[in-house]
Amino acid sequence: MNSLKTIWLAMFLPFLIFGQDCDLKLTGTVIDYHDQSMLPGATITILNSDKATLSNLDGTFLIKNLCAGNYEIEVSHPECSTVFIPIEITEDRTIEIKLEHHLEELKEVEVVGNSTRKQTNSAQESTLKLAEIEQYTIGSLGDALKELSGVSTLNTGAFISKPAIHGLNGSRVLLLNNGVRMQDMEWGDEHAPNIDINAAGKITVVKGASALKYGGDAIGGVILVEPLTVINKDSLFGKTVISGATNGRGGNINTELTKSYKSGWYVRGQVSYKRLGDQEAPDYVLSNTGIQNFGVNFNAGKRTFEMGWEAYYSYINTEIAILRASHIGNTDDLIRSINSRQPLVIRDFTYDLLNPRQQVGHHLAKGLFYKRFEGLGKLSLQYDFQQNQRFEYDIRRGEDDDRASIDLRLTTHTLSTDFKWDANAKLDVTVGLLARYQENFPNPDTGVRRLIPDYEKYDFGSFLIGEYKATADLTFDAGFRYDFSRIDAKKFYITSRWEERGYDQEFNDLIIEDLGTQLLVNPILDFNNISTTFGAAYAKDSNRKLRLNFALAKRAPNPSELFSDGLHHSASRIELGDLRIKSETSHKVSFSWEEKFEHWSFTLAPYANYIDDFILLEPTNVEFTLRGAFPVWSYRQTNARLFGLDFNANANWIANLNTAHQFSIVKGTDTENDIPIINIPAANTLNSITFLKPEWNNFEFSLTSNYVFEQNETPPNIIIFSPEQNQEVELDINSAPDAYHLINIQTQLQFNLGKNNNLTTSLLINNLTNTVYRDYLNRQRYFADDLGRNIIIQLKFNY
Repeated sequence: MNSLKTIWLAMFLPFLIFGQDCDLKLTGTVIDYHDQSMLPGATITILNSDKATLSNLDGTFLIKNLCAGNYEIEVSHPECSTVFIPIEITEDRTIEIKLEHHLEELKEVEVVGNSTRKQTNSAQESTLKLAEIEQYTIGSLGDALKELSGVSTLNTGAFISKPAIHGLNGSRVLLLNNGVRMQDMEWGDEHAPNIDINAAGKITVVKGASALKYGGDAIGGVILVEPLTVINKDSLFGKTVISGATNGRGGNINTELTKSYKSGWYVRGQVSYKRLGDQEAPDYVLSNTGIQNFGVNFNAGKRTFEMGWEAYYSYINTEIAILRASHIGNTDDLIRSINSRQPLVIRDFTYDLLNPRQQVGHHLAKGLFYKRFEGLGKLSLQYDFQQNQRFEYDIRRGEDDDRASIDLRLTTHTLSTDFKWDANAKLDVTVGLLARYQENFPNPDTGVRRLIPDYEKYDFGSFLIGEYKATADLTFDAGFRYDFSRIDAKKFYITSRWEERGYDQEFNDLIIEDLGTQLLVNPILDFNNISTTFGAAYAKDSNRKLRLNFALAKRAPNPSELFSDGLHHSASRIELGDLRIKSETSHKVSFSWEEKFEHWSFTLAPYANYIDDFILLEPTNVEFTLRGAFPVWSYRQTNARLFGLDFNANANWIANLNTAHQFSIVKGTDTENDIPIINIPAANTLNSITFLKPEWNNFEFSLTSNYVFEQNETPPNIIIFSPEQNQEVELDINSAPDAYHLINIQTQLQFNLGKNNNLTTSLLINNLTNTVYRDYLNRQRYFADDLGRNIIIQLKFNY
């Protein structure tokens, strides 16, 4: 019987299959998610079959002769993200397919570090990608940024490095860490950004105030430090980087791990630790210049095209010793130290972090939510919290030696939201709001007068920015921003200082308590600032781009510029603010010309920046205190003019050999007094030649030449009285050191350790020739030479 059934099925089954209903139809339309427009030319493919078609001019399509069953459809379109749609067909069906047709939005889900989407359309921008950042795991953010033309650093020794863009630094440069504007007392020259460079996947520098989304007070520019972008796929990957350095005789270890899912969920953690001892100049130890740094960050969330959220937390704790020779006992020691060529204190190498030193802990937490609305755009909402705790330890005598001289805690809460309307293919418009509350609490139990007072600060901001694609070649952008700030402070002034500065004539109404030798005052200061930008970009093709931008930016003074009154210990100077200081206003015009040829390319980018009521800090005198003799640095306002030029060129000479060239120059002038502005970087040029041989385990060798010219435009030195010489002498505090030339080399090899694992070994030698030099923008140039040769070995495991 079973044999008969088998024979019967074999005879009649082909006819049964042939008789199945295979005349079903699938029709539909392909539309743009943003503006609901029809997308012609989309490819619709039934996977595992020979059936495919293209959408018509009206976005419609038709596929015939389908059998009933379950299918998976692949839909693709130029500059769109390909989608896969499961579908069950039991009868004729009509479907609607929505594609994301904005190329810039696709950048958000690109693989790690490959996004190059610009923050503005017309401004000058530069980017450091992951491979470049990883060379500086043992260094700092400032060290890495010096790779970019137009970016310099204001240093206090080797480990305190503040970015400067086109000659401007401090509160004029906004720093964002994973979308959060850093609030870490950036007003101090020796207050390094509390960002762990090991956590960065990409760093973007916007030169100028055109990125109004982030703030209207970015007269210098904006620095965006972003983590690696997580792609939506099921994966588990990580890396560990171990670095060791001869100069400082220490190293750094960093490890991170990421787990992601195709559904959009992800979680990532990263931790790093750095420990180095005293740094060394070519001829002596720089006593008390070690560092200890610990950083950790964690983030988790879900990212899909239509909706997503992220929770992020980071903590960094840094303890940095300050060069012992920078703290002087008396006026004549100060004169000898600054005017001589050797530090007054030289000791044997040690890992001890002694006074003077600073210790900073910074917490950052962020919550982000976004939602896209079909046919409209994207809404984002973010809250972030920061707490910065700063201790500065002076050299004391007696029982109080371990008590901090400065103990500040800065707490900041920020709520922001923005909506990007991109329903029109030619026009993008973004509107946003921001509210911020900040409290500064200086511990009164330090035994030292508080440099910065108690204050509460309230900020409110709103902005409107837009980009219009006039033609395929020409794009315009523009923006407007309003910022309101209120500072409510309570501060003690010594009565003699209050009268010396003339405050008794202008601000007596601020006094709330008269203690005889001291006055308690309550300044409440409001600042209303308007900023705007507009520009254009022209690109006939990918080989030539022209950009022109104008930005008007206003920056309210920070609390240091207003209220500083006393010894800034880790800066080794007395600082005096001024209650009369008002907002400064920048008018900046920038232009860039990018040209690419078959074997080489260049970018030429001149700019001019006119700043009304420019706030500067400069040496004016010397005062002798119980803790020694210190220069007095005072804040004042003037009008300023900065002209500059950045130049970049790259050439591919042969298949394995290329060169890169940079040149930057900026000139700053106090136009009211016709004198140079202090701390303007000297002209410099950076040239490198790189040999690549992928067949040799991705072998790479680079030789870099960095020539820094002498800064020949500096303000006059100051005249002080020398008790030892019983006469007035010139203190060589503003003169610039000689030009210098550094040679660096870098080489690396990569070894495969398995299917998805590899090891990269790197060797870097900085200051190969052990050149003796002093840099104009290093505040310790007054007391000692800069760093000598440093050999760095790095091992990177990718897994």
